[in-house]
Amino acid sequence: MNALTISTAISSGRVQLVTLRRRSLLMARMRVLLIALLFASVALVAVMRIAFLGLSDRATSFTSLEEALLPPRGEITDRNGVPLARAFPAYALWYNPEALGDPDNPLVKSPREIAAELKTIFPEIDADEVAEKLASGKRGYLRRRVLPEEANRVQEIGELALELPRETERHYPQGSMAAHVLGYVDADGNGHVGMEKVLDERLSDPARRAEPVALSIDTRVQGALEDELRRGMLATNAAGAAGVVLDVDTGEIMALASLPDFDPNAIDAEGAENMYSRVTSEVYELGSTFKPITVAAAIDAGTVRDFGKRYQANQPLKFGRFSIRDSHDLGASLNVPQSLIHSSNIVTGQIADELGAERLRRTMMDLGMNEKPYVELPATGKPIWPGEKWARVRNVTVSYGHGISVTPLHLASAYAALVNGGVWRPSTLHKLDPRDIPKGRRVFKASTSYRMRQLLRLIAIYGTGRNADAEGYRVGGKTGSAEKAVGGRYSRKLLVSTFAAAFPMDKPRYVVVAMLDEPKGTTASSFQRTAAWNAAPIVGRLVPRVGPLLGVMPDDTRDVDISDLRPLLPEANR
Repeated sequence: MNALTISTAISSGRVQLVTLRRRSLLMARMRVLLIALLFASVALVAVMRIAFLGLSDRATSFTSLEEALLPPRGEITDRNGVPLARAFPAYALWYNPEALGDPDNPLVKSPREIAAELKTIFPEIDADEVAEKLASGKRGYLRRRVLPEEANRVQEIGELALELPRETERHYPQGSMAAHVLGYVDADGNGHVGMEKVLDERLSDPARRAEPVALSIDTRVQGALEDELRRGMLATNAAGAAGVVLDVDTGEIMALASLPDFDPNAIDAEGAENMYSRVTSEVYELGSTFKPITVAAAIDAGTVRDFGKRYQANQPLKFGRFSIRDSHDLGASLNVPQSLIHSSNIVTGQIADELGAERLRRTMMDLGMNEKPYVELPATGKPIWPGEKWARVRNVTVSYGHGISVTPLHLASAYAALVNGGVWRPSTLHKLDPRDIPKGRRVFKASTSYRMRQLLRLIAIYGTGRNADAEGYRVGGKTGSAEKAVGGRYSRKLLVSTFAAAFPMDKPRYVVVAMLDEPKGTTASSFQRTAAWNAAPIVGRLVPRVGPLLGVMPDDTRDVDISDLRPLLPEANR
């Protein structure tokens, strides 16, 4: 092999080696680029996934955060934002016999020793009952509401089986105030009896429970009403009391009270017995408070035109074996204003007889007296309605509030229609926006309503309502004292005493109804049991307390004009 051949072979080998190196380097670069692209793709996918999850879960995560910060049940307030019911975190006392891992020996101390120590923390518990629960070895609640300081003392006992789980409690900061309006929430978080039951779904809805629910009641008026009713009930040894303050133009209930009441913070056996409401659940014959309704129906129908017309008043009305009398002799004859001032059954019966059963029945139906009261509360009383056809004697007895039983709320709504221009509206416990006020239905002419304002004012000035005539507030109203039916017979010893009123009568704003169930004649009532001496004074004390709170200030310079009726009343000139 010559030198040229050898040189050519060497050169060729070098070229191949350089080519091979270039290929290897290119391959390495391609691999690095592919790996880089792979990592970039993975990173891009990851970023896109994170972005997608962030966008899609943003609302859900935000809602979950909000929900975690919300109270477990919505708040209820009065019309001014004062809290009536709210939820707050609390502890419970739970017995867990498996806490030590030895169900056969769950406690360090004996059940009686532990029960005795718990008794020092919770004096109201039954130590024997608690010891029995501990000895049974069954898990369960020993107590549902435990304060933080009480929880600390329980922990100091040193028993792992006594656990203190965090729970939510419903708290009523006003105590028993408005208990029959609110109701209560049980240990499982369910609403009962009052607006807690009505609003249960609304208060539990996470999307809505952040916004408090405002009721129509005013705690200031509610407190005053309960205070005066309680004072009147105790002063006359009455079995119970009821009252309502109602806005005549909207139907909003400013206060509603039934006594005895209960404490929704601590339901016991006595409280459970007092949960029915005398205002909305119990029906009564409300007596002579119906007489103004009868007179209004007669004025509207045109059967009463001349207020000076006199009706015989000293002879009982005879209907077969039935005789209708007055409680005492009111004189030989009375005109319409006098019949209301002195509360004559005989004259009212004659007015109803002239009016006719069908027209009075129609008026009562237009006032909702044949149906349950229009209010949101779940438990309402069904009236005892006389039926479709009223005999002549039934028409007469209904005219003065016997033979028909309704709730005090029925009466309040009827009186609102009497004085507000003649329009009946359903009552409500919701605070209404002015745009949501119901139109209502016309029951009386506006002119009839004006006449009734005059007549009701006369009763408070000259008649049985004088003890309700709060100076400067132009109160008007009518008393009613009805014997209670017991065993199918009327008892002369048991009365329901009621005063239905409105103020101020020159421009009525509010109706007030106060009722006492079975009042006794005491020193405080001058030994009288009738409404003029016990129910009317409640209204007389209440109106000056709540009037300024409701924007009605005392004013002695104005009143409803009764100048055309005063000459018909010898009583006015004495």
